[in-house]
Amino acid sequence: MPSRREILRSAGAAAAAAAMGPVVAACTQAGRAGERPAAILPEPPVPAIDPKDLVLRRAVERGHANHGWLDTRHTFSFASYYDPEHMGFRRLRVINEDRVTPGDGFPTHPHREMEIVTYVLEGELEHRDSTGRGSVIRPGEVQRMSAGTGIRHSEYNPSRAEGVHFLQIWIEPTVLGEAPSYDQRVFPREDRTNRLRIVASPDGRDGSIAVRTDARLHATVLEPGRKVAYANPAGRHVWLHVARGGLSVNGVALVAGDGLAASAAGALEVTAGKDGAEALLFDLA
Repeated sequence: MPSRREILRSAGAAAAAAAMGPVVAACTQAGRAGERPAAILPEPPVPAIDPKDLVLRRAVERGHANHGWLDTRHTFSFASYYDPEHMGFRRLRVINEDRVTPGDGFPTHPHREMEIVTYVLEGELEHRDSTGRGSVIRPGEVQRMSAGTGIRHSEYNPSRAEGVHFLQIWIEPTVLGEAPSYDQRVFPREDRTNRLRIVASPDGRDGSIAVRTDARLHATVLEPGRKVAYANPAGRHVWLHVARGGLSVNGVALVAGDGLAASAAGALEVTAGKDGAEALLFDLA
């Protein structure tokens, strides 16, 4: 009479054989036909987007204003800078690169029906709004303010010694008439290093900040020579903004402040230059 151990071993072997049966049959049938089994065929690579299909927005072409306390550059039309050729991209309406001197900032002002994302590169930015919320945003943190039906807020550099350098991003919402909302989260540098880390999305996936719009924002910090790839599906659109350093996208060289738009389906390979790079990638409807 077989022992308990032998019975269990025989049962396990039978279960494994049953589970592998369909795979073995598929492999055998494909082998007889002279083909590789479909079950183990690698996925075909995503073709790279042709560089001719990439639209560039060079940093030197942006709008610029220096108010003494504020040195600002506008990727798209904003305030006194107006360019009908650059009013935004899809629902992405504003990318302002701002530098504010110590102790200065934006006094209380209103917003309505806009998703506003703040990404600090250097220094600190203090935020206060009419909901009673207040916080200090530092590098590695992302703040989202949904203006909704209306909000008033101020932004100041709390330091008396150091300037603050940050990006302020406005994205038009797809959900209107909601109450104002606010969120701020930390995305450590190591989570963004040599990978595309999603930091904002409609459903708050993977710990990202939820936004009321059909857009996904990824952040990356690339070490010299390192690469990340992004596959843009049909019907979606990409905007890439170089925050610092230099990189190339499908062989097209970009420097800090440059932007790039892609509306074709396919792969984008982002490669850092000799000094590394930091960039934001927007996936837009």
